[in-house]
Amino acid sequence: MSDPIGASVRRGGGYDRVTGRQKYVGDLHLEDLLHVKLVHLDVARARIRSIDTTAAAAFEGVRCVLTSADLGQPAPRFGPVYEDRPILALGETKYHGQPVAAVAAETKAAAEAAAELVRVDYEELPGVFTVAAALDPASPIVQEPELRPDDPLRRTNTLRERRYGWGNVDAARADLVVENKRIIARVLKLPLASVRIIAPDSGGAFGGKQHPKYEPLVAVLAQRTGRPVRLVLTLEETFQEVRRTSCEIHARTGFNADGTIAFQDIQSNFLMGAYADIAERVIAKSNYLACGPYRVPNARIIARALLSHTTPSTAFRGFGTPQVAWAHESQMDAAARQLGLDRVEIRLRNLARKGETFVPNDTPADGNWAESVRKAAAAIGWGTPLGPGHGRGIAVAIKESATTGASYAIVRLHWDGSATVLAGTSDMGQGARTVLAQIAANELRIPVESVRVVMGDTAVVPFDLQTSASRSTVFMGQAVMRACQDIKTQLGYDSPPLGEGRVGVSSTDLTDLLQTRFGAVRGEVIGVGSMRREYLAEHPLGEMASFYEFSCTASEVAVDPETGEVALVRHVTVADVGKAINPQQVQGQDEGAAVMGLGHTLMEHLILDDRGRIKNLGALDYRIPTSKDVPLEMCSLVVENADGPGPYGAKGAGEGGLMPTAPAVASAVTEATGVVIRDLPLTPERVWQEIQRHERGRQAGSDR
Repeated sequence: MSDPIGASVRRGGGYDRVTGRQKYVGDLHLEDLLHVKLVHLDVARARIRSIDTTAAAAFEGVRCVLTSADLGQPAPRFGPVYEDRPILALGETKYHGQPVAAVAAETKAAAEAAAELVRVDYEELPGVFTVAAALDPASPIVQEPELRPDDPLRRTNTLRERRYGWGNVDAARADLVVENKRIIARVLKLPLASVRIIAPDSGGAFGGKQHPKYEPLVAVLAQRTGRPVRLVLTLEETFQEVRRTSCEIHARTGFNADGTIAFQDIQSNFLMGAYADIAERVIAKSNYLACGPYRVPNARIIARALLSHTTPSTAFRGFGTPQVAWAHESQMDAAARQLGLDRVEIRLRNLARKGETFVPNDTPADGNWAESVRKAAAAIGWGTPLGPGHGRGIAVAIKESATTGASYAIVRLHWDGSATVLAGTSDMGQGARTVLAQIAANELRIPVESVRVVMGDTAVVPFDLQTSASRSTVFMGQAVMRACQDIKTQLGYDSPPLGEGRVGVSSTDLTDLLQTRFGAVRGEVIGVGSMRREYLAEHPLGEMASFYEFSCTASEVAVDPETGEVALVRHVTVADVGKAINPQQVQGQDEGAAVMGLGHTLMEHLILDDRGRIKNLGALDYRIPTSKDVPLEMCSLVVENADGPGPYGAKGAGEGGLMPTAPAVASAVTEATGVVIRDLPLTPERVWQEIQRHERGRQAGSDR
């Protein structure tokens, strides 16, 4: 049989997903199940005077109506970093759609009808909805100061200010300056051993499901009623649950005459929303690499995490990197135009070389990043003639990988030569189950079909920190590999030919080896493995990067000057993956990330009215890319140098395709039209307006 590593093994469970046979939480049927409906106010910020649940509680089939007043004093709060989020609105609502009550009933219809009977007396209050308002000392304070009594910023809307830097920006000379489970246990007052989480394979998450939002609420309802409960959000409610962190970035970059960077001076203001969630970590990690993958001798970076009366933000694919990449790549293009340099060349002159330290006291560059840029440029046809209205762009981005954490795996090699892998990772469509099976099959030298991977039940699988940060192949993959190596040590063989075991100088079939070992009683060999990276208090992020996720994107667009519509003609992504354990899945991840990046580049944005309410809730008013928006020529390439810390030199590769998409497309739009756009998304209206403004300026200049 062929080597499973580097083979595009068919994804386990993929057929069920694409045919609609996959069962999600909403498809599960439990005996005595109660259905939950949330109660919201159609305002962003409001003082709650009273909540009358009498009629709702009396409605036929209702078993529990819950408000914050029912949760005891002090009311429990939760959060992955700051414990600032109440289970239900406490005293006032902080954002549009924040739940103020929850109804549990025998049927979905009864829960919905009873929720309509909850009466809330409230007073709408002015709120903070923009970066400017959050920085204004005269604005209302979003978070209660007593939640962080020792914080000197507690009476402002700045939750945290991060400062990074090296060299001396003020003294630097430049020829050109471009400016421009634990939570549920605590809430229920239970030991961890008394909490069991069973998580069937979820739909796509991309960060939004990383940390609890409504899990404490349904846990409390289940505890109160003694019944299983289910909460399935409507599409409108999901828009109000969580979002990506929005930001404004002010960058001032100095360049030498040869195009090399002299300094970077960056100020970032990230609007986190009403509660901290994990957004402060997003800001810390992304701005730590705000200078990008470049050699920058002098840097000053100030990043603020701002609170507002808007939907809380959280982790999202790229973890803040798309925002900072938009800034540093826009600066690179501006410098190339003003210095008369090619946009590819200016990047090649500044990219850190493999083994070179580009952020002081951190992991050196771990890949040949220039190779990725050259590959992307060649694939897009850089330098060849373009038709009217066409343009090409290129951009790079880099993300700090998972820094700390632990993953544990157990592998059971059964007497018949098959194996079971127990892993705490979740498979939400990224293909972790298949990759872990490939690793185990390769290490034990058995067919992939003989490996079963079990996930999603904390009573069965060992601990894994989380499924995030493109870490599963590296962290859990290493844990599985080491568990298999533990088995081989116990059996006394080391990587025999596929389907065989080797003991001393003799060779025997693996099944015979196991049956000889166990005899008629039978049995199994159990291996345990882990990967851990400890916390370092002296490092700004807790530990150096285990690897960098580097990506390069090149795009060709066609722009209609009469309408401003931007059409993608060709799109190329190049991922530095170390080793592609399953090339087809890597391609799927990279192309999926690229399409997601096209969404926030061309069309996706939340629209708030002047009262902070989301106006484009739902699929009709919030556009996402469809097959019509994806270019027919889409190419995903990889660079494999086996230079990662994962199995066989692998690195994570789930986010890179998204990170440089926006600046690459915007660069192409600039070449096609001559206009420079600093804000996203690049909607037809925005592009058309900029074209008209550019034309008026050009005509005014010619009239002088």
